[in-house]
Amino acid sequence: MGLSAGIVGLPNVGKSTLFNTITNLQVEAANYPFATINPNVGIVKVPDERLEKLGAIINPDKLTHAICTFVDIAGLVKGASKGEGLGNQFLSNIREVDAICHVVRCFDDKSINHVYDSVDPIRDMEVINLELILADLQRLEKRFTHIVAKSKSGDKQAAIEESAVRKVLEALKANKFAKTVELTDEEKKFIKNYNLLTIKPVLYVANVNESDISNPEANPHYLKLKNKIAETDNSLIIPISVSLEYEISRLTGEDKKMFMEDMNIKTPGLDRLIQATYKLLNLRTFFTFGKSETRAWTFIDGMTAPECAGVIHSDFQRGFIKVEIYDCNDMFEYKSETVLREKGKIRMEGKEYIMKDGDVCLFKFNV
Repeated sequence: MGLSAGIVGLPNVGKSTLFNTITNLQVEAANYPFATINPNVGIVKVPDERLEKLGAIINPDKLTHAICTFVDIAGLVKGASKGEGLGNQFLSNIREVDAICHVVRCFDDKSINHVYDSVDPIRDMEVINLELILADLQRLEKRFTHIVAKSKSGDKQAAIEESAVRKVLEALKANKFAKTVELTDEEKKFIKNYNLLTIKPVLYVANVNESDISNPEANPHYLKLKNKIAETDNSLIIPISVSLEYEISRLTGEDKKMFMEDMNIKTPGLDRLIQATYKLLNLRTFFTFGKSETRAWTFIDGMTAPECAGVIHSDFQRGFIKVEIYDCNDMFEYKSETVLREKGKIRMEGKEYIMKDGDVCLFKFNV
């Protein structure tokens, strides 16, 4: 289970620079089976100090981070849902992602043209959001007549789907996102199959000037956008100087450390972006710990031990017996599984156990 996010925004808002930053940090695709890398896809490590600390204890042959996939599409313009620019060709590329990363320009720079010749983050945000709404509207309307016909024939499942689609269509026609619609659990199952863009969680990236990073609240564009988002859907928003992050991504080692210290930056913006997206999607991390490989794995909060075993391999879930677990913080303190056993810190858990962030696991299974 890897996190994936699609990057959207108008032309010249910083999307390409953000993606170039991601590309500079991209991991080797060969480390991750079945990962196909296209020019518009970047895979980066999910930053996690706990994994690094576990690795320092055992010095494994392989230290494997969880990964985050970013899908970049060309800048959208008004009318994209109807094919303007390259329209739906690009929008279709992000229907499979977990979340949408919406980049909004919040800086003034006469040397960088704006598609509307002025900087207005709320207008820009609403242009993109409307295109996402219209794209979903078209998608549902294409199916609706067929669904209604099946429902009238007495198909009970089709009747549930009709109810769900009708509710979402009403919201979309009122320029509201699909995620604002209250649906029953059964209705949600049908809507999920449509991969609607407006049902996905959104993280707004306010692209600010380098000088604003230490105090983004002093940027009137950022403040205006932040307040508007709080009034509407209360999505997450983080301020990032995308151009500055690109410079950081080109540095390594001591040079990178010194540059960040000079700029008074404690955490790179891309790290904050990934962490915010984890929070948005309610994602957590468990670890496997061994000399051949120590690895971080992503799971959804609330998943059981067998479900998390399935994140590693379906056979692990199918043949799950039990799992040995300890907290990574206990390993940081005692440095040895032998000592952890002596201290009674390692426990056995069964099929009902709800996994916790930071659990270190050894799954027992039989197939």
